Amino acid sequence: MPVAARLSLFYFAYFAFVGAFVPYFPLYLADRGLQAEQVAMVVALPQLTRIFAPGFWGWLADRWRARRAVVVLSCAALAGSFAALPLAPGFAGIALVVALMSVLSAGGLPLVETITLSALAGRSGHYGPIRLWGSVGFIATVLVVGAWLDVGPVRMLPAVLLGLSLAALVASLALPVGGPANAPHAREAGGKILAATAVRALIGAGFCMAVAHGALYAFFTLHLEKLGYSGKAIGALWTLGVLAEILVFLCLPALFRRYSLSGILQASLLAAVLRFLVIGWAAEYLPVLVLAQLLHAATFGAYHSASVAAVHRLFPPSAQARGQALFSSLSYGAGGAAGALLAGWGWAWGGATAAFSLSAAAALAGAVLVSWLKNARF
Repeated sequence: MPVAARLSLFYFAYFAFVGAFVPYFPLYLADRGLQAEQVAMVVALPQLTRIFAPGFWGWLADRWRARRAVVVLSCAALAGSFAALPLAPGFAGIALVVALMSVLSAGGLPLVETITLSALAGRSGHYGPIRLWGSVGFIATVLVVGAWLDVGPVRMLPAVLLGLSLAALVASLALPVGGPANAPHAREAGGKILAATAVRALIGAGFCMAVAHGALYAFFTLHLEKLGYSGKAIGALWTLGVLAEILVFLCLPALFRRYSLSGILQASLLAAVLRFLVIGWAAEYLPVLVLAQLLHAATFGAYHSASVAAVHRLFPPSAQARGQALFSSLSYGAGGAAGALLAGWGWAWGGATAAFSLSAAAALAGAVLVSWLKNARF
């Protein structure tokens, strides 16, 4: 099987799992009796562990040229965790299982990004046509599981997640090995890179964008459910955003040729400001909510692709895994955890309006930080 097909297969399987986990896991937690603050804390755990765990897995993968092996371990940890989750007693037990799962699985996706971009040999614009299969997998499960939850018990969700994580485990075994030989002075080169203004601005903006998405991943489904949307409607709205994301991935080669990475990043952050204000203040109006979901093309699709390409450009081949892991840790990890906790506080204080307004403010701060990248003509 061609390398591109093997990579596409993994993205499809992995994000099929994500499509069942991200939108619906908070519903499972609520069904188990957790309060809003406890839901936010459990949802934040994967982000908290991403602050430190990806760095270790990235170092290990570069040191031992074990990128694929770490990805396989990551998927195996997901499967084991969802087999154990129904047996976990109460909030403390659930939190412990999710925390262990998060530590062991944190290195998987950043390393797959590294493997993919290494296989593309500098043609970062071609990342989109491979990565879009992850979006297809996400759509497939978010629609099916959303429809199933209208008639089926949400307590069966861990069994669904177990099956999907096993599929990702099988797909991970077919990934390219990846990983160049270690180069001398890689650590020193990495230290010099981290001192660069462009890298600090990129990581700071990534942190802000992850904070901005905290309310979306923790409370979007609950928010729409409270407004009276059905499970099918909620699944369709999640799917709409991912369809817009797929369109961006298809257009990525042309987008990268026409615009600078900093321009794409800043436009995406400004789109996030608008999107989260609309969700927080006008989600009861379906046409407006549809437009907000279409902005997912920018707030995730374009932003994530430009960020991954920027990290790949800034770090040398011998430190690629550490570069992606560092970005994942400090942006998606620290930012995602802060965003989930901030969303929980905002939700408890002022409901959806407060939570999503804080998201918009975080995105605006990120847009300001990206100006440093534009000044560096990046």
